[in-house]
Amino acid sequence: MIEIKNITKVYGEQRALDDVSFSVAEGEIVGLLGPNGAGKSTLMKVLTCFLPPTSGEAWICGNSIFDNPLEVRRCIGYLPEHNPLYLDMYVREFLSFSAGLCKVKNVKQRVEEMIELTGLAPESNKKIAQLSKGYRQRVGLAQAMIHDPQVLILDEPTTGLDPNQLEEIRTVIRNVGKSKIVLLSTHIMQEVEAMCSRAIIINHGKIVSDDKLGHITSAELTEKFHKLTV
Repeated sequence: MIEIKNITKVYGEQRALDDVSFSVAEGEIVGLLGPNGAGKSTLMKVLTCFLPPTSGEAWICGNSIFDNPLEVRRCIGYLPEHNPLYLDMYVREFLSFSAGLCKVKNVKQRVEEMIELTGLAPESNKKIAQLSKGYRQRVGLAQAMIHDPQVLILDEPTTGLDPNQLEEIRTVIRNVGKSKIVLLSTHIMQEVEAMCSRAIIINHGKIVSDDKLGHITSAELTEKFHKLTV
């Protein structure tokens, strides 16, 4: 489970996050929505222990971000907004390197599983620098999942994907989300409708809506977003 209690992050006089609290259970895919500068990426950096909060607390799989940051990182797969990759490495080389850092057993087998799962096979013999933006996103997603984490935190994971790639990655995330916790941010309402079981809207660092998604359409979600973030 992800449990967040009263997380606040202050930069000077600006509150990037303002008393944010919510929890996410196994099997949930939660879409984190909000305009640019709302605090989405800041929250993800706090949860992944890249950025300490000013106040509040969070637990990932029972581990405190303050007391057990290494354990938190071990159970998280993270794809940041600006996907950091070693461009001079080949796809398999990079994924093998990432698996080694995470002390994955049967590295070769796991790398091949991730290449198959994320649809990287056609480009798997290339250097990352030679890949399109969409395929680089796939490499980042494969890297985030290489150690089979319990929690996936994905900051705009479908950026740069064409319509065919988009549907493939949606399917991957939906399938992975059946047995894991997935928290993803996006600006695309259709993505939330297609993948998520729940949507949290954040504005000026505050949660302004937290809804289960049943028969809510992307158009209805867009209308609600506009009303709450103007």
